[in-house]
Amino acid sequence: LLPETTVTLSKARMLATDGRCKTFDAAADGYGRGEGCGMVVLKRLSDALATGDNILALIRGSAVNQDGPSSGLTVPNAQAQQRLIREALANAGIAPAQIDYVEAHGTGTSLGDPIEVQALAAVLGEGRPKEKPFIIGTAKTNIGHLESAAGIAGLIKVVLALQHEEIPPHLHLKSPNPHIAWEKIPAVIPTQRTPWLSGNRRRFAGVSSFGVSGTNAHVIVEEAPSPLLGEAEGAAIERPSHLLTLSAKSEGALKAL
Repeated sequence: LLPETTVTLSKARMLATDGRCKTFDAAADGYGRGEGCGMVVLKRLSDALATGDNILALIRGSAVNQDGPSSGLTVPNAQAQQRLIREALANAGIAPAQIDYVEAHGTGTSLGDPIEVQALAAVLGEGRPKEKPFIIGTAKTNIGHLESAAGIAGLIKVVLALQHEEIPPHLHLKSPNPHIAWEKIPAVIPTQRTPWLSGNRRRFAGVSSFGVSGTNAHVIVEEAPSPLLGEAEGAAIERPSHLLTLSAKSEGALKAL
């Protein structure tokens, strides 16, 4: 029973005392658990164009690696995270300075958060003008840590932000983590609704998701080309019949409904 007991105690120490993910805050003391799931439909761009699908965003590139040796379960490997982001950027074929926003893993621990931010700054700060810092946030401050569904939640959040041209606020940030040299890194945290307008330059975002086993994943998301969105929204779908879905506990209740 010893191994099982050890895991349980370790898990308990990872949870925030108030049940909230206070990511990047000085009071960060672990994560608050959330429940949920997410689903996206992935398709080759050429196939989506051929069938006239409503294209919401593009997965421009991705990368996966392993932390390798580290100091402990809640201590990620900064070098592995840097390599991960560089590989994802290379796979996407874009420069670090082209990333506007990063949906961080951001568990909400006093040690893990600084390691993640420093890794992001080391890579995304390359060639970036000081007047154009990247924005960093995490959905965990809004909905908690969905654990196995945390990564897909972050991806969906970024796609919605691209669609609505707005980055939602990062919550529970009262006093920034003092272990992060905010004045020296080209990053800002959006504590209010922040415009993310489509313009002459393509919008790109990074999404990070790290597993407790040491697996690291990062994807580069690109906004859907505006002509595609326009065609999809303007297309009229005609069909001879339509499906209406109803739910009830019994046949009688269904008929009444």
